[in-house]
Amino acid sequence: MKTVVLGSAGQLGRDLCPRLSGEVVALTRADTDLARPDGIRPVLEKLRPDVVVNCAAYNFVDKAETEPEAAFATNAWGVRALALACRDLGCTLAHFSTDYVFGLDESRQKPFTETAAPGPVSVYGLSKLAGEYLVRTLCPRHFVIRTCGLYGVWGSGGKGGNFVETMLRVAGQGKPLRVVADQHCTPTYTADLAVATAALLTTDRHGLYHLTSAGACTWHDFAAAIFELAGVQADLSAITSQQFGAPARRPGYSVLDIGKYAALGLPPLRSWREALSAYLEERKK
Repeated sequence: MKTVVLGSAGQLGRDLCPRLSGEVVALTRADTDLARPDGIRPVLEKLRPDVVVNCAAYNFVDKAETEPEAAFATNAWGVRALALACRDLGCTLAHFSTDYVFGLDESRQKPFTETAAPGPVSVYGLSKLAGEYLVRTLCPRHFVIRTCGLYGVWGSGGKGGNFVETMLRVAGQGKPLRVVADQHCTPTYTADLAVATAALLTTDRHGLYHLTSAGACTWHDFAAAIFELAGVQADLSAITSQQFGAPARRPGYSVLDIGKYAALGLPPLRSWREALSAYLEERKK
């Protein structure tokens, strides 16, 4: 089996490629750019893969509010071209989405299943939801995988790190950290997500899936656990999303129910705290 991975240089792509079976062709933005959709089909026609995994995305949540065209160019129209090419070539397409397709239900306190109605509250979330619908509509053999708060040892190239590394860096500089305590989600270690994705791709159970670490926390909880497990003293305080004042709204609650994946009998994802501990050990290497 030949698998093509778009966005292979990112933190998820770097963890996923070594865990896939068969021949793996790792493509970067230099090889094919979703923002230039005309170039996607010729690349796939030449490679003739059995599976295409899309780890590429426009993921600048706040910038998307002022440059929606760029967000939709990659997350929707580029994904549309990819889905059409995969359909016509008979490929399976695995595409990653986000918990940010939720957020409109401000009273929510129960994890979202795959059948829950989405309701994004940001341009980024809307662009990712559009991409989901395009994949699910246009490519019959698809896996759409919603996940949350990714962090991995390779960092996030476009963002210059990830949340864990940002917390440790700022704490190391002795600066105060103000982290929101009213956004509930499940940060997810990319190594664990990669293992689960590779397992899912061995099945023919196509469709929409939620894949995150187990459990839930706020970003403030997560930051506190980072410092506790890393043995770092930090000047950490809790604030509200309103006090933080980010340009884009975030969901107040976007915990994803991972029961559908678990029902397949595939390896379960460990808790967010166990995963964080493993990440902190891995980064030492």
